[in-house]
Amino acid sequence: MDILKYAERAMSMDDEVWRRHANPWSVYTRFSVLPLLSLAFWSREWIGGYSIIPVVLSLCWIWLNPRFFKAPDNTNNWASMGTFGERIYLNRKHENIPKHHIHVCRTLQQLSAMGLPILIYGLYELDIWALLIGNFWVMVFKAWFVDRMVWLYLDMRNTQTTLNPTEEA
Repeated sequence: MDILKYAERAMSMDDEVWRRHANPWSVYTRFSVLPLLSLAFWSREWIGGYSIIPVVLSLCWIWLNPRFFKAPDNTNNWASMGTFGERIYLNRKHENIPKHHIHVCRTLQQLSAMGLPILIYGLYELDIWALLIGNFWVMVFKAWFVDRMVWLYLDMRNTQTTLNPTEEA
């Protein structure tokens, strides 16, 4: 199963939520998710079993973030276009996406995933350097993936049907 498609379903991302997620504030604050979740898991060192509270709050933020901001008035920006590109990519079984985009996106996802063992090790061992390197690794490749989504969107904005209806020409 496609992990991105699964995540979209788990997040209950309908058209309205996608419109709101295209708000640059939603996209940029989304980058806070991994550090907040890391900090929440790390908090077991300070507050023991009560660390479940910041973990649950962090998980709530993951779900709430794309719903928290209003739909943007202007979508002519990197963050909004990245969101539109992600929708196209998620619909790649039904869209005729050029192969060079598919290959690079999969490579970036794999490279991002390679940082997870470092991050998990850092959390398990409470190794701050491993945790910071793991977070940095994952977030750099996630940002690069979003940038690739912008490129995908720009290449396909006139050829497919999954765009946000509020998107500006």
